[in-house]
Amino acid sequence: MIKALMFDLDDTLLWDKKSVKEALRAVCLEVEQAAGIPAESFENTVRKTAAALYQNYESYPFTKKIGINPFEGLWGTFPDKINVGFRTMHQEMPAYQEQTWIQALREHGVENKDLGKQLAVRFPYHRKKLPFIYPETFEVLSELKDDYQLLLLTNGAPSLQNTKLDMTPQLVPYFDYIVISGAFGFGKPDPSIFYHALKLLDIDASEAVMIGDNLFTDIDGANRSGVSSIWLNREGKEAAAEISFHQEISNLNELRNGLNSIVSS
Repeated sequence: MIKALMFDLDDTLLWDKKSVKEALRAVCLEVEQAAGIPAESFENTVRKTAAALYQNYESYPFTKKIGINPFEGLWGTFPDKINVGFRTMHQEMPAYQEQTWIQALREHGVENKDLGKQLAVRFPYHRKKLPFIYPETFEVLSELKDDYQLLLLTNGAPSLQNTKLDMTPQLVPYFDYIVISGAFGFGKPDPSIFYHALKLLDIDASEAVMIGDNLFTDIDGANRSGVSSIWLNREGKEAAAEISFHQEISNLNELRNGLNSIVSS
């Protein structure tokens, strides 16, 4: 019997990719006006530059362990003091943020550190102004809350994930528990964070289902901990052969049918 549902946050309930896309677009349009670089071309450069630079910092192994991606590094401040990894990020990320924009400008032949530093401020500004949530999120959570315990299981820094939740405060009351990898110490797919969630819920692995968009964190982590999984594949991606899942859905409106299929299988 299924007693609890674990939900991922980013790109499962919150449309984080759209928030990043729109914030990047807003900044890149400013660059187009200020420096004459086509916005779309500059956006592609920023994405590549951010990913490449992110790997060069001392805190990178920690970000992999916790599950903090380059674009979160591009707007977070990481004041969390609970782990030396966050304290290192707090020191390193301001330079990473500035250098991403400075180097991206340089790739287009523009040597302007002052503009780069301005853009490093503009991206967090726009990102905080542009929270997006999937249209069906609240309806589906409302439908499920009376039948199951709900737990939010998200990778990231507590400060940043809580900022996202503060930007969409109506989401929080649906959940009995909220588990953030940075506060726990390990992120998905490490099974320990799933075991922690199960302990909070006071249930066995067989009584829970994980719902998430990422095969390599949400679904693989569920597999490692014995929790059933539903892969939310909104973009019609091809499944990874090495990672299995119990059900696949294309949007949250299909979740109830997916749960019924797991129960009847």
